[in-house]
Amino acid sequence: MSAGAHQVKSLAHVVREGSISGAARRLGVSQSAVSQHIAKLETHVGAQVLIRHRDGVVLTPVGQELFQLADQYAALDQQIEERLRGHAALERGHLTVIANAPQPALSLIASFSERYPKISVDFTLYDWASAMQRLSDSRVDIAIVTAPTPSESLFIKPLKNARYVLYARHDSPLAKLQTASLKEVSSQTVILPERGSLTQRVLSQAFQDHGVQPRRLITMTTFPVMKEAILQGIGIGFFLDSSSVPEDRLVEIPVQELSQEYATCLTVPKHKMGLRITNSFLHVVDDFVGEIGVR
Repeated sequence: MSAGAHQVKSLAHVVREGSISGAARRLGVSQSAVSQHIAKLETHVGAQVLIRHRDGVVLTPVGQELFQLADQYAALDQQIEERLRGHAALERGHLTVIANAPQPALSLIASFSERYPKISVDFTLYDWASAMQRLSDSRVDIAIVTAPTPSESLFIKPLKNARYVLYARHDSPLAKLQTASLKEVSSQTVILPERGSLTQRVLSQAFQDHGVQPRRLITMTTFPVMKEAILQGIGIGFFLDSSSVPEDRLVEIPVQELSQEYATCLTVPKHKMGLRITNSFLHVVDDFVGEIGVR
């Protein structure tokens, strides 16, 4: 007996949502129903596909092999359902969006939500490496990522180019500078995101190439935490320019040694490109790019 559609879809959604309860909410069924589907799938396969932890689920090697196909199946099933319902305005749906910086992701989500108010959106910030891993694992519908790694399995559309700038509080000794050098920065406490981020890689390499060692380095997690730390006077930080809504208490200062520009891109697993909900987000992106252009 082959595995049924409900079993395959349950696997896809448990991994996407990170838990049995999340998959149940997404599918509109009980947690016990999802658990039963997974148990039946494991019986068909003859091996465990998921390991359940307090903090979520982890795929076994067998589960990893099955998940890619299961996710493609779930996406195809959604396309078929959409075709059967016709092409009326999107009345319901769910979109998972991730990014490695708040902007332009939040602006795009705001425009999308205004245009499609009945579509729910889950948004999470990840470091660059985690974002790319979730794309590779097909655990996300759409990602807004800077300098994504090219892949035949991903659709990538450049949105904007930006360079790294120094973020400092308005009363910082560096705040009055038109441009700053890494040597001037070295006298300050520098806040960087944790390992795995593009910012960490770029700045660590720049410090090494120019023989600069900051007086003190502090590693933090997400963009909002780093921004708050700068506002609290803990130190200075580096972000791509215009990666956040302007803040009166912060100034952006170009850095002489950081002239390279990096493209922030819309990145989508190709097997999700046929979904109406994904295409609707792409239409919003097209309008955004048309307004600002890619510089």
